[in-house]
Amino acid sequence: MASPTVAANAYASLARILNPGEAGKGSDTGTGTGPSFSALLKDAMGSVLETGRKSDAQTVAMAAGKANVMDVVTAVAETDVAVSTLVSVRDRVIQSYEDIMKMTI
Repeated sequence: MASPTVAANAYASLARILNPGEAGKGSDTGTGTGPSFSALLKDAMGSVLETGRKSDAQTVAMAAGKANVMDVVTAVAETDVAVSTLVSVRDRVIQSYEDIMKMTI
């Protein structure tokens, strides 16, 4: 299990990556042919946020009587899967960081 300090550092790093004011400090393409890790992470976060927004919109539409209950349940389930996946990736990144810090040089 990750300590609060490690989790806080991971969240702070993620906030720096997602801050659009610092976009000029790094490369979006990295050294390989594909996108960099920060670009992939940014896309994943955007995808989770968009899924949450769609779920919220479906919920509001249902409250107004304009949406089907099944659409709302599907949107909420998709959001749950997206958030669970994001949390799993976050936990794995923190665990990997802890493993690297335990290595002897």
